[in-house]
Amino acid sequence: MFISLMVVGLYFLPLFTGSEFTNNNLIVDTAGAILSGVTFVVAFGAYWWTPQKYGHLASAFVYLLLVLTTATLVLSTGETGSPFIALWIAVAVFAGIFGVPGLAILLFTVIAYLAYAFLTHATPSAMIIGSIAGIGPLIASFIIWHTKTEKDDTKDKAYKDLASELSQVANKSDVVINAIDDGVIAVDKKGVIQLINPAAQRIIGWGKDDAVGLSYKSVVKLHDHTDTQVTVSNDPVEKVLASNQEIRSDLFSVVTESGKKVLLSIVVSPIGQVGSGVIIVFRDITNAKREEREQAEFISTASHEMRTPVASIEGYLGLALNPATATIDEKARDYITKAQASAQHLGRLFQDLLDVTKADDGRIGNSPTVINVVEYLDGVLEGLKPKADEKDLRFIYKPRPADNTVIGRMLPPVFYVNVDKDHLREVIANLVENAIKYTPAGDVVIDVTGTDADVIISVADSGIGIPAEDISHLFQKFYRVDNSDTREIGGTGLGLYLCRRLTEVMGGRITVKSEYKKGSTFEVILPRIDNEEATRLIEQAAEKAEKEAQKPAILPIGSTSTMATEAPNTATQPQTTSSAGAVSELMPAPSPAPVPAPAPVVPQPKPTMPHPISTPNPAPTAPIVSPYASGRPSVVVPKRNENKVNQP
Repeated sequence: MFISLMVVGLYFLPLFTGSEFTNNNLIVDTAGAILSGVTFVVAFGAYWWTPQKYGHLASAFVYLLLVLTTATLVLSTGETGSPFIALWIAVAVFAGIFGVPGLAILLFTVIAYLAYAFLTHATPSAMIIGSIAGIGPLIASFIIWHTKTEKDDTKDKAYKDLASELSQVANKSDVVINAIDDGVIAVDKKGVIQLINPAAQRIIGWGKDDAVGLSYKSVVKLHDHTDTQVTVSNDPVEKVLASNQEIRSDLFSVVTESGKKVLLSIVVSPIGQVGSGVIIVFRDITNAKREEREQAEFISTASHEMRTPVASIEGYLGLALNPATATIDEKARDYITKAQASAQHLGRLFQDLLDVTKADDGRIGNSPTVINVVEYLDGVLEGLKPKADEKDLRFIYKPRPADNTVIGRMLPPVFYVNVDKDHLREVIANLVENAIKYTPAGDVVIDVTGTDADVIISVADSGIGIPAEDISHLFQKFYRVDNSDTREIGGTGLGLYLCRRLTEVMGGRITVKSEYKKGSTFEVILPRIDNEEATRLIEQAAEKAEKEAQKPAILPIGSTSTMATEAPNTATQPQTTSSAGAVSELMPAPSPAPVPAPAPVVPQPKPTMPHPISTPNPAPTAPIVSPYASGRPSVVVPKRNENKVNQP
């Protein structure tokens, strides 16, 4: 553009000077001016409006126009004696930018001119000047633009190899992302969708052209487990952008473009630094959830129906083993003892199945209570220590070591949590029992540590460990590690699943680290509360208990509040215990007015059939307790005689 504009200026310069130039060779003719003007216009347009992919072609075209303009000026102003010969040299030096084709075109042009000059009987000096001015710049251009050192070649090759490798990786990534069945959406730090794969488009009903560039909130319309649209406080994408921590959940659903509700299993992972962006990976689990509900209903019904006869079998076996109710020889006692152990194991299995169905249906209760974790676990672990002693394992509770001689002067740490104590007991008992069960020899170490936000309960053992390929499946339902070390150890594959669900109900999470043949460490992480919050919650619970104690007792229909005090000598029916352990006391209603009482009539008792397992003089027997895995014993009480005579 600059050279063309300069030539056009030389064409119009005589009009502004008002006199003729003494050197007529500087006067630009009309043809040269027109070519220069065309070159300027084309160069200006190419500079501002040419697409990037056509930039090289446009530059080559503009350069050819400039070469043609310069050659025209040289030929029209004295050829080898032209003052524009320097302009030709400057233009020819840049021919090497366009590679061998650019150099070849200019070399052919120079050779053609030299042949023309020779045929027109040019002087030897003109031939020499023409050769130097024509070929010299081309040689210089080749040296400048095409001579590279070995180091430059190495760098150029490395750059090309890197570019090729990156291109291959990008292509492979696109192929993989587009081929997987899980939906993948990439979101930048502002929440704008940058990538969406075909599976995501199919699940949520949005096309790629429609979704890319929009906010994820308008495309992925998430709802929580209460079927309410998520807010900033429970939006997993917002949480990951703020915390840079991965979130996994099966509790969200999405409303598609057509208004259909789809249940999702979603994983939101951060990209790079905090707030840089996230990757959302999700899949449709609507059908899987429906099948799980159907399975849970079947398991719940079957377990409930089978648990009742198993409890009866266990109870009658207990009565058979009771010397007060039956007399058997030692061989029969051995058989019955084994049968009772099997019945107890079957009962624990049914109880686990019922607990699993409650966990899946969200029917697990939660009654949070302020707990000092160190003190509470001390009592829980005291009952588990004999199991470790039976296998000669070292059982260590770090906050209160049994072999410490200065334990009286130790101040154990205080960690408060507000959780359901029954849930916590079941989780820790299950983890410790597993540690004991899968540790042939060595240590079982329980520790309680914490941060400002969390309390961490760890259960570590030096047992058989867990293979790396099994760790990711460890907390799934019915999953058991299947190898030579575990086949002889019984289990249902439900314990760790229940631990995970109960921990989630308490607002925490459970993790595992393990190395095969070297042991495992399970960590239960619960939200911590400070001393002030714990004190406040304890006071609230005490006030609530006091108010409940002050409420009047609910009496049976027909009774009055003064009966217990005004008629202390009234005969009452003896207390009876139902199969659920509840005690009911029936009291006669008072007469509205005193009337003479008739002579009492005592009805004769009806004959009763003896209990099939009763003895002529049966001794009173205690209820038989069957300890199930959930920590809630099942009580089996012999059926009471319903034909007793009611006393007046």
